[in-house]
Amino acid sequence: MGISLKQLAFSLTLLVIGGGAGVVGSRYLLIPKQPFQQLRTVPVIQPPTNSPVDRSVTAGIIQERDRNFIATAVEEVGPAVVRINATRKVTNQIPEALDNPLFRRFFGDEQPIPDERVERGTGSGFILTADGHLLTNAHVVADTDTVQVTLKDGRSFEGKVVGVDTVTDVAAVKINARNLPQVRIGNSNNLIPGEWAIAIGNPLGLDNTVTIGIISATDRSSAQVGVPDKRVTFIQTDAAINPGNSGGPLLNAQGEVIGVNTAIRSDAQGLGFAIPIQTAARVANQLFSKGSVDHPFLGIKMVDLTSATKEQINQETKLNVKQNSGVLIVEVIRKSPSEQSGLREGDIIQKINNTSVKKASEVQQYVEATTLGTTLAMEINRDGKTQVIQVKPGAFPEGRR
Repeated sequence: MGISLKQLAFSLTLLVIGGGAGVVGSRYLLIPKQPFQQLRTVPVIQPPTNSPVDRSVTAGIIQERDRNFIATAVEEVGPAVVRINATRKVTNQIPEALDNPLFRRFFGDEQPIPDERVERGTGSGFILTADGHLLTNAHVVADTDTVQVTLKDGRSFEGKVVGVDTVTDVAAVKINARNLPQVRIGNSNNLIPGEWAIAIGNPLGLDNTVTIGIISATDRSSAQVGVPDKRVTFIQTDAAINPGNSGGPLLNAQGEVIGVNTAIRSDAQGLGFAIPIQTAARVANQLFSKGSVDHPFLGIKMVDLTSATKEQINQETKLNVKQNSGVLIVEVIRKSPSEQSGLREGDIIQKINNTSVKKASEVQQYVEATTLGTTLAMEINRDGKTQVIQVKPGAFPEGRR
């Protein structure tokens, strides 16, 4: 079939119009590269409005030439972070066979084995007050009365270990000085996973090392972390925390201390842990005021109930647990306040003083925040029936510290 001249002219007209539209459209739709290459901006998550970085943030974009909020926080807090060198004498445990005179005569006794050896360790800490009150980890200053405290500006002081609490791994140190730089205390009670976390310390003796990450999780129980002898719920972070970081501060985006870093797990593989500052500050206040800490003690072992843990408990014990949630008491320690009050294995804790609890860590936090002599009304579910038992926590036994 042939194409008429009229049809051919009409087709060419459409082609010209379409091509022209494409050219015109490209002039308006294609994004020129040059302006963006000149701007060179880096998007960041804008911190809270009261952050010191507000002066350098405009519409959620921070210019590369400006100092970011991490550098601002570190510049402010860094001078208040200290290196703590501890020296302690350790008794050598000499095997009886090596101490035998016949053995010494056979191998020669020119080099007697010393009864003691000196161990040296390095950790971190931070200054709470301008007159020299410091906070660090208990394991940094354990078994020693005095330590050497070195500031970022090079000044060095002899520090007195005022008190050590191994239950929470918190220690208080005092140096004689005035007008010292000091940290600002933040709030660790309302942290949310995903927030910024900045760690400052002296890993491997490298002073004022800064690492950055986020809050990975909160309320990690001591059992989950692998240190069941502690009475702490930990902050989990992916900011690198290595030996020597212990006792240093964990900061939020505003440069406030929200935790005390602790290298409590050498096999953490990229995970770090910190003691919430509200817990550490409460313990430190008692250590500075009286040199020791009172820890309320119930005498129970608990587990968070899930469908999986319920099945495992029912298979491995004589308990017949029917709930999939709650805080299950799996053991009541003999002669403890809980046993004397009538709590039993298999009881499921639902409320304390009319406050609902769903995790063992919540029960631990509630008890830890009380004072000795205070009576707690514990609502439990026992065999499907709800009842309230009055429990008066006692002092944490010395043998368990």
